[in-house]
Amino acid sequence: MPDWFAWFIFFWVFILVGFMAIGGFFMFRKFLKVLPKADGKSKLDWQNYYVEKSRHLWTEESKQFLDLLVSPVPSAFRDIAKHSIAAKIGQVALEKNATEVTREHCIEGYILATPKRDYNSLTSFLNKHNIDYSQYRHLLN
Repeated sequence: MPDWFAWFIFFWVFILVGFMAIGGFFMFRKFLKVLPKADGKSKLDWQNYYVEKSRHLWTEESKQFLDLLVSPVPSAFRDIAKHSIAAKIGQVALEKNATEVTREHCIEGYILATPKRDYNSLTSFLNKHNIDYSQYRHLLN
């Protein structure tokens, strides 16, 4: 077997193992979301619950604002992000016994649904679109 062919095989083994590790990581994260918590429901169950319970509270304006908030998310992940952010916004609105989802609920839910590692991009996005989040700044700490 030529020497270059052995290196070629070694290179492809390394690439394939790397891709399988990356895919396994994301599959494992999804698996963890499906596992039931202490209350018997998984994170995805709670997201679906809050989306369904708050569906009647959404106005056309709040839906458009949600679309604006998820616009920086890459299109491949946008539907998943939109669902989880909508669930958090619905939870906020339901906990406040609101009659409809307002812009304030959307901003608060958006901040609560965003992981801490993404707070820099979140604040730069809100500043770029002149969205006032000053009353929710305490959530960013």
